[in-house]
Amino acid sequence: MVTVITGGAGFIGQHLVRQLVEQGARVRVVEKPGAKVDHLPSTVDVIEADIVDRVAVRRAMRDANLVYHLAANPQLWTHQRGQFHQVNYRGAVHVIEEALAAGAVRVLHTSTESILTRINQSTPIAEDQEVPRDEVIGPYCQSKYRAECFALRLGRTGAPVVIVNPTLPIGPGDWGRSPPTQMMLDCCLGKRQFYLEADLNLIDVRDVAAGMIATMECGTPGRRYLLAGENWSIRRVFEFLATRTHQPLPTRRVPYGVALATAYLSEWIADVFTHRMPAASVTGVKLTRRRMHFDASRTWSELNITPRPVDATLHEVIEWFRHIGWVGAGKSTTTMR
Repeated sequence: MVTVITGGAGFIGQHLVRQLVEQGARVRVVEKPGAKVDHLPSTVDVIEADIVDRVAVRRAMRDANLVYHLAANPQLWTHQRGQFHQVNYRGAVHVIEEALAAGAVRVLHTSTESILTRINQSTPIAEDQEVPRDEVIGPYCQSKYRAECFALRLGRTGAPVVIVNPTLPIGPGDWGRSPPTQMMLDCCLGKRQFYLEADLNLIDVRDVAAGMIATMECGTPGRRYLLAGENWSIRRVFEFLATRTHQPLPTRRVPYGVALATAYLSEWIADVFTHRMPAASVTGVKLTRRRMHFDASRTWSELNITPRPVDATLHEVIEWFRHIGWVGAGKSTTTMR
């Protein structure tokens, strides 16, 4: 029987694939046409399929026993806003329904922490957080919210569907430079002078992968499992990285109003003229006003996993940047695992 992973070549996906292969699983990765896949283990079967194409998804799900659905458009802006609905919601519906139709015994849907935030939240966010739809920010978050609601509804009516909500994954191996990795790399290169303060919750990407596997094995359908780590501020992250790479600390804090106005202008320029990713997104700036403090103690206790300390992972990120040449050689901060 085959374990299928959509989006398996991405940052989280590659670590999930590697852990499953090490456990002896027969893995099939489903990736969009043209995706970079040469960093995956050679034993992995790779199928090109766009998840918005139900027929292609149906072919990819043949003989599926376990299905991990990670594929999505993770950006907070896209030129055609309807793509969020098509990829993140309709694509999730296609994968989950076709996986179940193919006889998969379990399906794991990957959601996001950004749909769990609420206006004027003062307490840490736990697994049972309820959020009204009108408090969900922007088209990306709305699309992920609809997909999670669909998966939760199926699980609560008896389908073998479980849900995980990772926070911001960090760690070595992010060749695609996700926004958290790019932010950290800029700081390590001394390219950050300005910053917009916000809460973050950071989790080692390898712990996210381990949490997914454990949730697939023993998670309760129709329940959300929160894969969260430690609560940090952006400034604290920059202080940690700048000190250890001997770079200047970003000191110019951007007022929220200025950041939001800049984001609106950046998106307008991108929408009308460049059609390229703007320097700042409206959704991203608005999310900085939400409290991103999470408490995942219930999830980790149930899954019997103790996440790595974030400072140890940040040390490894710096060493990985140096190892691959993104950051100049310097005094080692830790020994790579």
